[in-house]
Amino acid sequence: MFRQGDVLIAPIPEESVPAHVRELPPAPRDARGRLVLALGEATGHAHAVVGPGTLFLDPSPHVPDHLHLPSGGRVVHEEHDAISLPKGWYRVIRQREYLPGAPGAFSFVAD
Repeated sequence: MFRQGDVLIAPIPEESVPAHVRELPPAPRDARGRLVLALGEATGHAHAVVGPGTLFLDPSPHVPDHLHLPSGGRVVHEEHDAISLPKGWYRVIRQREYLPGAPGAFSFVAD
């Protein structure tokens, strides 16, 4: 497993990727050509993958996103050291915090 700030990136075997994930449209790259895993609300900085790959964003905030890196990649962020990821499939999980009484009862941690 890999962690960069409030983002957890967990490798998974290809056969564990849910069938519906492969049917999701791939997430677009940002203006710099990166796959943005999480955008910092406070700073505008981004946890992003550079290099070839595909990010599949699940429409539900309760379900992890999935990342496919056919030849590996690097996760970069302006305030963290870069992380090299080997080729494969990954679950991308954003850290959340419990908010008693709030609609949905949780919020993503602001970075």
